[in-house]
Amino acid sequence: MTENTYLFTSESVSEGHPDKVCDQVSDAVLDAMLKDDPDSRVACECYATTGMILVGGEITTETYVDLQTLVRNVIRDIGYTSGDYRFEANSVAVINVINHQSPDIWRGVKDGGAGDQGMMFGYACTETEELMPAPIMFAHKLVKELARLRKFNSLTYLRPDSKSQVTLEYSDSGEILRADTIVISTQHDEGISQDKIKEDIIEKLIKKVIPSEYLDERTKFYINPTGNFVIGGPHGDTGLTGRKIIVDTYGGRAPHGGGAFSGKDPTKVDRSGAYAARHLAKNIVAAGLAKEVTIQISYAIGIAQPVSIRVDTHGTSEIPNRVISDFILKEIDLTPRGIIERFNLRRPIYRQTSVYGHFGRQEFPWENLDLVDLFKKLK
Repeated sequence: MTENTYLFTSESVSEGHPDKVCDQVSDAVLDAMLKDDPDSRVACECYATTGMILVGGEITTETYVDLQTLVRNVIRDIGYTSGDYRFEANSVAVINVINHQSPDIWRGVKDGGAGDQGMMFGYACTETEELMPAPIMFAHKLVKELARLRKFNSLTYLRPDSKSQVTLEYSDSGEILRADTIVISTQHDEGISQDKIKEDIIEKLIKKVIPSEYLDERTKFYINPTGNFVIGGPHGDTGLTGRKIIVDTYGGRAPHGGGAFSGKDPTKVDRSGAYAARHLAKNIVAAGLAKEVTIQISYAIGIAQPVSIRVDTHGTSEIPNRVISDFILKEIDLTPRGIIERFNLRRPIYRQTSVYGHFGRQEFPWENLDLVDLFKKLK
């Protein structure tokens, strides 16, 4: 690194990470509720540790969900199927402490008001084809491919828990120059040498995911840097829903309002408002109005219209930020009801969001480039 360059780092975690186990269970509960009762009000939280998972929160629904079977199926899908893990689908204790939603909150949202106060951020940039920051996209792709290698028996010694971290070197103008450091920590069976794991991870994972032009003789690879990683998952570390909010969003490149996504129905603007902000930012960049955009939206509980909206193009646009924000308020329905209808959010699409990031994945409606022509009117 020289005085004219800088480093930026983002991390991701696998579907077997204890926090992500909880996120997936919370969103699976939400999906099950919405499948048969689209008007379900759900705020589902989980806590996982050795041999048990606790499912709680506030839920009001007209449907019934077999929680024991649902939770065990999620854990089984992730890959916790051996008693050696001390957290296993068939034997884990599933504790249900779910209560009804507060009637005070219900009164605030029944007519279309926001389900809570708070601020949400959306971000987009021209760094990748997904219009996302490169470090977080590479970090997601590494743990996603690592899961594929595990599940399809390419690396049979892998266990479900893993993490990735990607540090890229940039020029002062924001151009990606190279990969400075790649960190992979992956759970594995006993008796596997660290040299074997390091060789496999570099050759079969990193070199397949990270473009070769970013890897050079100075790139540092840290594979299981503390040595053995046999004890993992909820047995090695407790898990909680909503504890990986930076992994879920932009890898630290953009601000975060603090509200988690998983387990929340779309009346909770922590989730739907953040999806709307990403949709706006992505379409602004795709329309060529700016190379980088950060959008903040804020709400008050029970109030439908946003309290505020702020657009920051980071000096990459000839159009004033205020002109863009005023245009959004005039042309785009940012009420919770409007966002829900635009993205068709009262349906079971959420478990797939709970791992590998909520943004930069074309299968989600908030990634659609359906506002490009509208924003081009500002040119």
